[in-house]
Amino acid sequence: MTTTDMAPAWSRRALASLVLAWLLFVVLMVTAAALDYLRNEQGTQLWKPILWECSSLAVGTCLMLLQLRWSQRWRHLLATPWRWFGMQALWLPYYWLLFTPLTFAIRHGVYALMGETYTHRPAGELFVYESLKITVFIGLITAVRFGVLSYRELLEQKLRAEQANALLRQAQLQRLAQQMQPHFLFNALNTISALMHSDVERADATLIELAGVLRATLDTGENIDAPLSNELALARGYAQVMLARFGERASITWRIDDCALACRVPVLSLQPLLENIFKHTVERRRGMTHISVAATLDAQARVLRVVLEDDSGALAAPAQDVGVGSGSGPGIGLANLRARLAMLHGERAGLTLEALAPAGVRTTMILPCQC
Repeated sequence: MTTTDMAPAWSRRALASLVLAWLLFVVLMVTAAALDYLRNEQGTQLWKPILWECSSLAVGTCLMLLQLRWSQRWRHLLATPWRWFGMQALWLPYYWLLFTPLTFAIRHGVYALMGETYTHRPAGELFVYESLKITVFIGLITAVRFGVLSYRELLEQKLRAEQANALLRQAQLQRLAQQMQPHFLFNALNTISALMHSDVERADATLIELAGVLRATLDTGENIDAPLSNELALARGYAQVMLARFGERASITWRIDDCALACRVPVLSLQPLLENIFKHTVERRRGMTHISVAATLDAQARVLRVVLEDDSGALAAPAQDVGVGSGSGPGIGLANLRARLAMLHGERAGLTLEALAPAGVRTTMILPCQC
C-alpha cells in the first residue's frame, strides 16, 4: 500500500472503530441501567430503564452527529486547542435547549403508548440537572474527540512528510541518473572524434555501437534501478566503444554469475566504473591493460558483489576507502554513483577502491540484491 492510500484506509478503520466503540458504550449504559433497576427492586419492567437510557443516547447521538457535521470546518483549529474548544463550546446552548425537551418528549410518548404516566422532577429543576449532566458528558466526549483528531492529524502529517520525502528522494535519484547520460555521451563522442582522424570505418562502427547503447539507456526511462543484466548490456556496449579506440592497449574479461543477473542495481552504475579505468589507467599508458569484470551473488546473505580489476592502475594512496557517504575519490562518475548508492541503500551498500600489488586497482561495489 502506498502512502497516498494509507490515509483513506486509516480513516475508514478509525471510523469503524469509533462506531464500534460507541455501540459498545450504548450496550454498557443500557445494561448498567437495567441491572440497577432490578437491584433497587423498582420492578421487572425492563423496558423502562432501557427507554430512559436509549432516549437520552438517541437524542445525544443525533445532536453530536449534527455537531460533528458542522464542526468539520474547524479542523484547522486543532493546532490552537483553545480556539477549537471555544468553537465546540458554541454548541452547548443547542444541547441545553434541545436535549431535555426532546428526550423527555420521547419518554412521555412511549409511556402514553404503554398506558402509563411518566413522572419526573419539576420542569425547572429537571432542566438544570439534565443541562449540567449533558454538559459534563459532551465535555468528556469533546475531549476524547480532540485527542483522536489530534492523533489522526499527526499521522496524516507524518504520511504527508514521508510521501514528500519519497518524492524528493526519487527526484534526486532521477537527477543523478540523468546527470550520467550527458557525461557518458561527452566521453563517447570524444572517442569517436579521435577515431575519425585515423579510421573512418571504425569510427562509423563505433558510432553505431554508441547508438545502440544510447537506445538502451533511453529504454530505462525514469527508472532509478534496473536488473544487472540490463546494466551489463550497457557496460558491454560502452566497453566496445572504448575498445574501438584503445583496442591495442586494453582487453576485458567478463565473469558473471547467472544467478546475479536478476539483482537490481542503480541505473548506469557499471559504466562509470569501467570509464574510471579507461580514463585513469588505459588512456595514460601505452602498454596493455587487462581488465576483468566479475559479479557474484551471496545467495544466503542476498548480497551482490561487483568487482572490476585492472593490472596497471594506481591510486594516490596505497589504499582508499570511498564508502557511499564519502565525497572523496576520482571523477564525477564515482561521486555520482556513491550518492545514488547512499540514497538507495544507505549503509548496506559500499563502494571501495583498493590498490593491488605490484600494480593495479580493484573496485568493489557491494549492495543488497533486490530481485
